[in-house]
Amino acid sequence: MNHQSYYSENSEYARFLAGQAEGFFGKYVNYLSRCPAGGKILDAGCGTGQVVARLETLGFNPIGIEVSHPNVQAAAGITSRCQLYDGRVIPFENDSFDAVGSFNVLEHVEDPEGYIVELVRVLKPGGQIVLSSPNFLRVLGWKDYHPHMRGIGNKWRNAQTLWKKWRASRLPDAHLKFERMSPIERPTFQPDDDAIIATNPLEMAWHLRKAGCRIHTIHCSDRIIPPWIDWPLNATPLKFVMFNAFLAGIKIGRAG
Repeated sequence: MNHQSYYSENSEYARFLAGQAEGFFGKYVNYLSRCPAGGKILDAGCGTGQVVARLETLGFNPIGIEVSHPNVQAAAGITSRCQLYDGRVIPFENDSFDAVGSFNVLEHVEDPEGYIVELVRVLKPGGQIVLSSPNFLRVLGWKDYHPHMRGIGNKWRNAQTLWKKWRASRLPDAHLKFERMSPIERPTFQPDDDAIIATNPLEMAWHLRKAGCRIHTIHCSDRIIPPWIDWPLNATPLKFVMFNAFLAGIKIGRAG
């Protein structure tokens, strides 16, 4: 059984996602909205449709894709623009969308490197891509809700891992690959217990660049917060070792 099957008929997970407030996605929606009025936007791993519904009310032409049948059923209550897909090949032609995004999905997919390539493939040159995931290799932070982030020993290991990956990323023949993790099973589900990929901003940025994107935003904050907090959090390289991984960039190159 592959990991995707965990989501395909998981109605409990759909109920968990449906409980997320609109503000949870606010920053993600704002960045996706930086495309032409009425632009075509893909929300990959759209959950229960809150982002797609919000983009629709803003006058865009959004489409959501999901591997979970219960998620798509739940989304149907607020939008008709979410559909199932196989979790591997995004069912659209090259250069189809003005903006493409994926919010807290990358850490759950079996082939994260290929997933990023697929997202970029369907994005038009000049279009915006937005990726947001937890930073499982965080070194600084609080409320470390996942064991991979928690404790001095793990933080030291994460620091060493990031240093090695940064050095490797600078080599001309670099080939980075996300660390894999085992999902956590416990009686009461907690966020990202089901994560299988140690997502982090350094590798996410590297794979986006490799796929043909120019990165213009790397933040450790995935929510809308006051500028006097947001600026110092993201003004130095420390953003690579804290909290979350929120990245936005532009696809370079020509259509086709």
